[in-house]
Amino acid sequence: MTTFVLLHGAYQGGWIWRDIAARLRAKGHLVYAPTLDGCGERAHALRPGIDTETHGAEIAQLLFFEDLHDVVLVGTSNGGMVMASAAELAPDRVARVVFADALALMHGEKIRDIVKGPSKIENDLAIGPDRTDLTERLFKGLPAETRAWAADRCTLHPRAAFYQPVVLESFWQRKWDASVLYCTQAQNPGEAHIRRCCDALGGRWHTLDTGHYPMLSMPDELTEIILNG
Repeated sequence: MTTFVLLHGAYQGGWIWRDIAARLRAKGHLVYAPTLDGCGERAHALRPGIDTETHGAEIAQLLFFEDLHDVVLVGTSNGGMVMASAAELAPDRVARVVFADALALMHGEKIRDIVKGPSKIENDLAIGPDRTDLTERLFKGLPAETRAWAADRCTLHPRAAFYQPVVLESFWQRKWDASVLYCTQAQNPGEAHIRRCCDALGGRWHTLDTGHYPMLSMPDELTEIILNG
């Protein structure tokens, strides 16, 4: 049995991993798919002070309090940065990291250096798409039922996670067992960014011919990469 911790991206919650978590659990694995502070069903707690580092600390604390070891961390989209932050804080508890079409910023970079397009909704506290943007752009290409199911559950994301430079003082200097996935139909973060991540980590390279949400569009294939990548 392997322990997996699945980390969602912006505008999401742990719900985004429903299909992947079910497949991993069916194979007898222990799976956590936490919703990060201020996101998903925890959106009512959105407040100043939530950023990538607080999210990373939250996951590191999960590993400690649940006494988890030899964990496979999986991050998608900006969950890649949360994964890196958590792994830096709790390296002895992490066996492998999986960047699933994920952002992989170097120390001092910020998401807005990579993802520059304006958001439909943005204020001092939060950022995100409106429903039209969700259904016609972000989730375009998904089956209609899946597209509506996901759009119904999206929430705004803490703004600081996009605009504050990340703090990763040791992650990129450590050696990690890493798998890196590029989704060829995804506009962001893009092949060059993801290849930089793979090269820096000496990771195993994977591609899927799908958009930025492979956990919804190709769950069987993504599960295989998570298990054996």
